[in-house]
Amino acid sequence: MAARTKTTKDRPSYRCTECGWQTAKWLGRCPECQAWGTVEEYGAPAVRTTTPGRVTTSALPIGQVDGRTATARTTGVPELDRVLGGGLVPGAVVLLAGEPGVGKSTLLLDVAAKSASEEHRTLYVTGEESASQVRLRADRIGALDDHLYLAAETDLSAVLGHLDAVKPSLLILDSVQTVASPEIDGAPGGMAQVREVAGALIRASKERGMSTLLVGHVTKDGAIAGPRLLEHLVDVVLHFEGDRHARLRLVRGVKNRYGATDEVGCFELHDEGITGLTDPSGLFLTRRDEPVPGTCLTVTLEGRRPLVAEVQALTVDSQIPSPRRTTSGLETSRVSMMLAVLEQRGRISALGKRDIYSATVGGVKLSEPAADLAIALALASAASDTPLPKNLVAIGEVGLAGEVRRVTGVQRRLSEAHRLGFTHALVPGDPGKVPAGMKVLEVADIGDALRVLPRSRRRDAPREAEDRR
Repeated sequence: MAARTKTTKDRPSYRCTECGWQTAKWLGRCPECQAWGTVEEYGAPAVRTTTPGRVTTSALPIGQVDGRTATARTTGVPELDRVLGGGLVPGAVVLLAGEPGVGKSTLLLDVAAKSASEEHRTLYVTGEESASQVRLRADRIGALDDHLYLAAETDLSAVLGHLDAVKPSLLILDSVQTVASPEIDGAPGGMAQVREVAGALIRASKERGMSTLLVGHVTKDGAIAGPRLLEHLVDVVLHFEGDRHARLRLVRGVKNRYGATDEVGCFELHDEGITGLTDPSGLFLTRRDEPVPGTCLTVTLEGRRPLVAEVQALTVDSQIPSPRRTTSGLETSRVSMMLAVLEQRGRISALGKRDIYSATVGGVKLSEPAADLAIALALASAASDTPLPKNLVAIGEVGLAGEVRRVTGVQRRLSEAHRLGFTHALVPGDPGKVPAGMKVLEVADIGDALRVLPRSRRRDAPREAEDRR
């Protein structure tokens, strides 16, 4: 009997589950999307025809659809409600990701206790800790409620069994990478396991009208661990940010099907738990009776929320051939750019031979260009050992030509500064409506902005004065 020849149809094919790229052989990493472990074998699809099936619910005009079932319910934490768009919608699935130790479990345990009631039970499932460990944290932060149920499980079928027993209105799973399905091969946290666990919980949430909060791990570069498909499946994606050495924590919306994605929630992490901050600007300011050289205030926008922050700079004579450039809370590249602009456009020559230290107060990170003018003025004030006028804020982007450019939300920034008692502001041209009682000076370039420094007290004369001599 003649041997059967292997045709092209019998050869195995491989496809990336992330981007759909196809190849004839298996690879550990997809060349198209650079994802690891996503290339899997699949057979040639059979030609099928799908016949019309039975309709479960009739299609209605959109105006006749009842929207009351999708009304958001508060979580009990106003700052989280702000980011979610008013609260948790029944059937919504929220993914909260953040660095280890940033406070994700503490925040969600607080949410679980405050949202629990007789009509709305809450089920908190932990896969990383024991139930007794979570109970100790609940005692410490005061997150105890008779309608808050706690379970420690790492098996998907057991989690679904708890849903049938408790029938919660809110499920919190900490975390999705620790739960595995026995029907899927692979270790917990793998691509296939995360996809299966998330898919099963999303189906359960939609069928039961149950809100779900999933905790997600992050990779070394800060991206959410697991398949990219996870972010597409869930309804809301939130990032929990903050320096572990600072008290401030920010919850930033990345994706939100029920609200805006430019909202930011501010929290303060302390020994007794985590609390929302309705007015967090006080964390970023240092109250002084007299102004100090090397400090300047600015107003940054975190989403829609304006925050008044303080920039500090210190210049000292360098003892080494290559002066130090140290930053904290500021981008090193932007500080270096402001030093170059001050030297070339502002005619301040002493900065290049000194050690420069620049930082922000309270651990806030300033990355938007609107803080350029405050950084430049703080550096110039430190170099001349001359304090800026009291109750002054500086807002504006500085270009390489020395021009001060317009930024978004100038009116909101000025209103926040005026609310906190600041009376003077340096802004780019055409700032719009100015709060009553606030003096606003429009500056066109860095030279105009440097005129707020008293020349008589400057320790380092500008180059123009040296040239006249």
